Amino acid sequence: MQDLAILFSDPAAWAALATLIAMEVVLGIDNLIFISILTNKLPPERRAFGRRLGIGLALILRLGLLSMVAFIVQLTEPVITVFGAGLSWRDIILIAGGLFLVWKATREIHETVDHKAQEEAAADGKVTIGFGAAIVQILLLDLVFSVDSIITAVGMTEHLPIMVIAVIVAVLAMLLAANPLANFIHHNPTVVMLALGFLLMIGMTLIAEGFGVHVPKGYIYAAMAFSALVEGLNMLARRAKAKSGGTRH
Repeated sequence: MQDLAILFSDPAAWAALATLIAMEVVLGIDNLIFISILTNKLPPERRAFGRRLGIGLALILRLGLLSMVAFIVQLTEPVITVFGAGLSWRDIILIAGGLFLVWKATREIHETVDHKAQEEAAADGKVTIGFGAAIVQILLLDLVFSVDSIITAVGMTEHLPIMVIAVIVAVLAMLLAANPLANFIHHNPTVVMLALGFLLMIGMTLIAEGFGVHVPKGYIYAAMAFSALVEGLNMLARRAKAKSGGTRH
């Protein structure tokens, strides 16, 4: 406890904590979008539980990985060579996760634009995935995002308490935002396509990162924010048009 008090008496420690929390929250957005889209395909009465379980698994994975920091650091050491480039276990995990995310987003886009599939889903109450299958897919992506999150944390600070606090705060923020975000996506069908586009972009970014091509996260999230802003303006325009149409009648 004394060591902890000494650590947090250092202004640099507080600065590192604030920076790391912000970074972890931003990285958690990717995870949260995937969980929201996937759990919206569950029966209505199980969606909230599925989100809480998915986010809870993310917290357990992150804390578990933090307890093995020395092992996690070793994941950045090259283990195989592909086309002359050395790939570490972290790279392999990111590439596999990116490929899965691209496949999943592409499949979801196909189902969204396939009117026949939509009609069949509506007839079944929009339940197009089993609870167990949803949790397994969430767990797989939780693992990918958790490895990336913890390696990012290790690169920003050497103090384990700061990493633990940042991870817990970020996951709690995900927990608070999960239901509002999922409900917003569910009630605004056009946002679903935008979110799936985000997942495609995130998947390609993970693959690029796995092959050693660094993509600045600021560019990715700036593009996402701009797209979300444009869609928000479109939604406001549609609502204004609907109101004016209703007024004329």
